[in-house]
Amino acid sequence: MKDERHAYILEQLEKRGKVMVTALANEQFVTPETIRRDLAELEMNDLLTRVHGGAVPYIPSQKEMVYEKKMLLHLDEKKRLAKQAAAMIQNGDTIAVDVGSTTVHIADMIENLQFVTVVTNSLSAASRFNLAIEEQRLTGQVIMLPGTTNPYQASVKGSYTIEFLQRFNFNRSFLSCGGVTEEAVYDFDMEESLVSEAMMECSQEAILLTDSSKLNKKSVFEICPISKLSTIISDQEKPQDWVNKGYDWINVNATLKREVFN
Repeated sequence: MKDERHAYILEQLEKRGKVMVTALANEQFVTPETIRRDLAELEMNDLLTRVHGGAVPYIPSQKEMVYEKKMLLHLDEKKRLAKQAAAMIQNGDTIAVDVGSTTVHIADMIENLQFVTVVTNSLSAASRFNLAIEEQRLTGQVIMLPGTTNPYQASVKGSYTIEFLQRFNFNRSFLSCGGVTEEAVYDFDMEESLVSEAMMECSQEAILLTDSSKLNKKSVFEICPISKLSTIISDQEKPQDWVNKGYDWINVNATLKREVFN
């Protein structure tokens, strides 16, 4: 049904030049909130641009989506990626978690982990890891990095952030991105990219979480060459034309199918 709605929305957008949420909801016999989620997903895939009350044909932009909007996109996929990431954390680990609408779900997936130190520049991730401690799914501590806040991404960044990060030795860092190609990992914000890079440089293992919508896409700033990653967790297989750069690739959908089959 979702695919049919998406096709209908794009067809009507081509005919009308602009579509409205209320009209689409009535025509498709769904709630306005369902249509808003559809428009958000189509916008994330560069198929349209949302405006107040509806959408217009795609207008290219290099601006990053506001954090709350990103959280609505590919939610099920992001949770599966986060569950796989949480399973990689071991008792006694010191981990870094950067800003992202995927990495933020790692804390929600933790069960029965002890003596873990979490260092993050994500206000949302810090709150969720604190909740995991309160609910006794996790013991340890959460360290919120210093710096300047970015209210649009619920993040902290800047020179203080990077300076403080360089004092750590992480077992694992969990990173998000705005896009990833065969050669490199990218993000939208220069300063947040530098924070993610610093986390990776201070880690024994650098683990990237990326859903399939970000594969073979570039955004504004390069975080690192892809060869610096230890593991990529995604919801599809590695593209066939990508040369092996030495990292592991985990397809959570393939893992899920094996679990169901067994």
